[in-house]
Amino acid sequence: MASVKIELNSLTSAAAMSNGRPVLLPRHLSDEEFGMFAGVGESRDVQPDEIIFRRGELGRSMFIVESGEIQLEFGDGLPDKLIGGREFFGELVLFIGSHTRVANAVATTPTSLRIVDQETFEKLIASHPRTLAQFMRRSFSYLVGSEQQLIQSLKRRNEDLLVTLDSLRQTRTQLSTAQRLVQTDELTGLCNRRGLYMFLERLEEYRLPGTVMALALVDLDRFKQINDHCGHLVGDQVLRAIAEEVQNAASSTDLPCRLGGDEFALLMQVTGEEELCARATQIVSAVHSLRFPGRKEGLAVSVSVGASLCTDGADWAVWYSDADTALYEAKGKGGDGYHIAVPSLTSAGALHSVM
Repeated sequence: MASVKIELNSLTSAAAMSNGRPVLLPRHLSDEEFGMFAGVGESRDVQPDEIIFRRGELGRSMFIVESGEIQLEFGDGLPDKLIGGREFFGELVLFIGSHTRVANAVATTPTSLRIVDQETFEKLIASHPRTLAQFMRRSFSYLVGSEQQLIQSLKRRNEDLLVTLDSLRQTRTQLSTAQRLVQTDELTGLCNRRGLYMFLERLEEYRLPGTVMALALVDLDRFKQINDHCGHLVGDQVLRAIAEEVQNAASSTDLPCRLGGDEFALLMQVTGEEELCARATQIVSAVHSLRFPGRKEGLAVSVSVGASLCTDGADWAVWYSDADTALYEAKGKGGDGYHIAVPSLTSAGALHSVM
């Protein structure tokens, strides 16, 4: 017991004094408490970086630090705690039975510990009821205070997390909006060239079995005259209306787009030439029935459509060239109609047209 007395005398002076009496910090043991545990606890010496217990382990004992320092590592963004001489930790297992450790306990310096297990604690209840009751009362107060601090910390972290999530949502929305704007024609809302090229890069992801690719180029007839005679506002209205009709002719797996000026494109997956003709007919007929302000009887407009089934394995330039050749033929015959070029027959000069 001599060594215990020396430890008591050397550590008591570390406590704060109030009216000549020591004021204990939350985890500091009084002389009476320290003497009680030191008289019954098992002694253990540990070295720096030695692990006392790990988070998640089932606890069975409380520990009193006689000398040295222990670091409690809680993880999950919570701050660590240092436990010094005449302080205790792991006490919850003695109050509620087996308890899962919530932190790693690691020695940071050469440390001497006293270990108090459940059986020893039960004996102290019988032999030192008053001292133990005092210890438990302070311990409960500390645990409640720590729990409240943890709740507040978690509340702040939750609020920070909500702010971060909201910021991420806004950023994602802004990025999505920016990406959509980059790929979208501002006037018509259709995909632009950039969006078309991005779609082509991922085309295989959208392919449907039993279909072939087809491309239709849609060009407004005599668009310059509309702008010159009726003004650019009417011209814009016409472009938006044609864009809507191109969109109406598209299925969910097709890509309608505005290539620029008065030229539109519809990249399709069709079952064959018959369906391609039907799509072209739909666009030509729908535009033909439109009327716009600018004349007493209403301004009528028309489009020319050049379309082609796309050769598998060929790139966009080849697809565009085949459809553009058909469009040139449609334009050459006065417009307001379509021409369908079949790639496998184009070399022989076969061209289907409807005017």
